[in-house]
Amino acid sequence: MDLDSALWDAEPGWLNTASYGLPPRRAFEELQAVLAEWRHGSGDWKPWDAAVGRSRAAFARLVGAPPEDVSISSTVSQIMSTVATALPPDAEVLVPETEFTSNLFPWAVAARVTTVPADRLADAVTSSTAAVAFSLVQSATGEVAPLADIVAAARDHDALVIADGSQACGWLPVGVTGVDALACAAYKWLMAPRGAAFGYLSPRLRDRMRPLAANWYAGADEGGSYYGPPLRLAGDARAFDLSPAWFCFVGAAPAIELLDEIGVERVREHDVALANRFRAGLGLEPYDSAIVAVDAPGERLAAAGIRAAVRAGRVRASFHAYNTTADVDRALEALGTPITPR
Repeated sequence: MDLDSALWDAEPGWLNTASYGLPPRRAFEELQAVLAEWRHGSGDWKPWDAAVGRSRAAFARLVGAPPEDVSISSTVSQIMSTVATALPPDAEVLVPETEFTSNLFPWAVAARVTTVPADRLADAVTSSTAAVAFSLVQSATGEVAPLADIVAAARDHDALVIADGSQACGWLPVGVTGVDALACAAYKWLMAPRGAAFGYLSPRLRDRMRPLAANWYAGADEGGSYYGPPLRLAGDARAFDLSPAWFCFVGAAPAIELLDEIGVERVREHDVALANRFRAGLGLEPYDSAIVAVDAPGERLAAAGIRAAVRAGRVRASFHAYNTTADVDRALEALGTPITPR
């Protein structure tokens, strides 16, 4: 199903949403208006701050979570580092062998990491596993994790389920049923400025966590926790909020609201159809992912004005709502001949 690419101002050839997404026009315009207020000192910060609440609510709708279970942050690694406080000393955290380090280094610092091939993650959960940490969609390959299988295995052994949704939320329908923590950087498929991130934190997980970055914004009384003791934090996921980078959330709110309006299932159909058109043109089998990684001469794409990425030695093309079939065909024409997978 086609989407209205006129909602964006994307130049042809941007196939790199897995690195960063392009803002919808409405998000860019709202951000420019606020930047003008900042420039001239003509605005008040409270309307800027209202965008934090808007984006929190929009992200909660996107993943089917109550807003009170969603914290705001700036990076996935900060969210995961705080989630790590829920683990006992020397806990075993099971992680795929190829995992983006924002969802690996926090566990290596705080716990004992065991790695296994991604397709064996569910089978590798044992009674000694305290948590399973993985990406819903793998950054380098586009592989979609078998979430239901991982959740079932973790529940059988009372292990926490900790997911990074940065390469999934925004194009892949994602829910938090059975998940203890879901962290998402918003600058990719949610098309927000870099510096906005969200963390779903289940009530059972929060009971075991410590708010390492406790601050005024996480206070129980919004706007009334500026000075002095006692410690008084919110009773929900807001206790783990970072003080927000306002302008990032000013851009995030309208972008995520647009995704909610369009519907992620519709976005998934669009994105995967484009990715599979690209795969078919390269002689590859279809796959249910918006990310395609292939052995291909990336310099041909660059020479034709196609902006993609190289990850783990392979060209990575990623397709989102503002892309069209013309983008796909232009990339295929640049590559010239079918490419075979490894």
